[in-house]
Amino acid sequence: MRDLMKPFLPHPFDSDELHEECGVFGVVGLTDAANFVALGLHALQHRGQEAGGIVSYAPETGFNSVRRFGYVRDNFTKADLMETLPGEIAIGHVRYSTAGNKGQTAIRDVQPFFGEFSMGGCAIAHNGNITNAVALRRELIAHGSIFQSSSDSECIIHLMARSIQETIGERLKDALRRVEGAFSIVAMTRSKLIGVRDPLGVRPLMLGKLGAGWVLSSETCALDIIGAEFLREIEPGEMVVITSEGIESFHPFDPRAPRPCIFEHVYFSRPDSILGGRSVYETRRAIGIELAREAPVEADLVCPVPDSGTPAAIGYAAESGIPYGMGIIRNQYMGRTFIEPTEQIRNMGVRLKLNVNRALIRGKRVVLVDDSVVRGTTSRKIKEMILDAGAREVHFRIASPPTMWPCFYGVDTPERDKLLAASMTEEEMRKHLAVDSLRFISLDGLYRACGAEKGRDDSRPQFCDACFSGDYPVRPRDMVEKGFEMKGAK
Repeated sequence: MRDLMKPFLPHPFDSDELHEECGVFGVVGLTDAANFVALGLHALQHRGQEAGGIVSYAPETGFNSVRRFGYVRDNFTKADLMETLPGEIAIGHVRYSTAGNKGQTAIRDVQPFFGEFSMGGCAIAHNGNITNAVALRRELIAHGSIFQSSSDSECIIHLMARSIQETIGERLKDALRRVEGAFSIVAMTRSKLIGVRDPLGVRPLMLGKLGAGWVLSSETCALDIIGAEFLREIEPGEMVVITSEGIESFHPFDPRAPRPCIFEHVYFSRPDSILGGRSVYETRRAIGIELAREAPVEADLVCPVPDSGTPAAIGYAAESGIPYGMGIIRNQYMGRTFIEPTEQIRNMGVRLKLNVNRALIRGKRVVLVDDSVVRGTTSRKIKEMILDAGAREVHFRIASPPTMWPCFYGVDTPERDKLLAASMTEEEMRKHLAVDSLRFISLDGLYRACGAEKGRDDSRPQFCDACFSGDYPVRPRDMVEKGFEMKGAK
């Protein structure tokens, strides 16, 4: 899900972090379904912090929709608002916009989107990116469609409207066969909860059960918060239709070898989620173990860059025998709308979010473990903070390979010329960051940590790793038309 009309603009406090853009959640067969959806969205807040929305249906009131800017806790915990969302079926969506702040986004861009068709209404929440959305939008507008948002996800509603199929489920299948890119979708009619995952399975989608009710979620951690049982992942290319009668499964797309996003394991998913049958926490710990084997260093302390670097740092410390310590403390109360970022506050930068444990750091050779280096701006500031606190040496160890290519499948990534690794070697990056050493885990090492014993098989990779390798499993048609040059292009 992306805004077609907006550039990639960094948030002033998050200029060196990658962001998942969406999380989806849906419930059917439970009284006050919207309350369960609100809890699920709260657990998925890390996937989208700018805005959220919920749609529900009750026979007495029809479809009801609430969309708000800000955190779930600030909006969907109010009793008077939740009373406007009655019913036993509901879906929700949390959103992170590449535009960076709510002042640049209209409420009409906030999902779920809703369409009224001849056979009834349908609401849709989408996680991912449609890579041919510009071409589809141009075609749809030429044939009379009137768009209400700048989101690529709205194309799905218009494609459904133009379909000649006789049921909403068949129209959704019809529409998604025209769509390229990545999509995990949760949709609802008056009585059906529908989940669909693209043929490559780039973005995750989980199925759960709670009493007589059913649940769809981007991650298993959101099932846990409502006490639902995790049953299984929706398969790549699968569509499930759930009613009070039970669940039906369809495979409406041509089969392809799955390519789920490997960065979900590195950073996006919560560490207490299960992904691909594996604990995300244990995978990140295994990444740290592999990193210690590939890039050992003599040091006195292994320190994570919180919070995403913590499991990898624990693994690195365990494998290397170097003591682990919380040398950097995160301010847990630093929200995205903390204060208006004046120039003076902006210059304070990372210190608003992170503070160094000086008593632990002073005089030590420190290994800093982080999940990624994107632009390098935050890494430099953290290094300066560590040195200011009296560290003797600073060694960066990165729990992912160099990010050399932008993602077009649902991640807020800078353009390629803004990615440090796209224009510098590892040694050049080390000098740029002014650290004593810098090492990234290899792509093979990352694959091994994710369960591939022999590393990456170039003949048939099992993940989407385009941000590291430039190997895009779906050609990003819109971006190529705008001039993006793929790896190996002449």
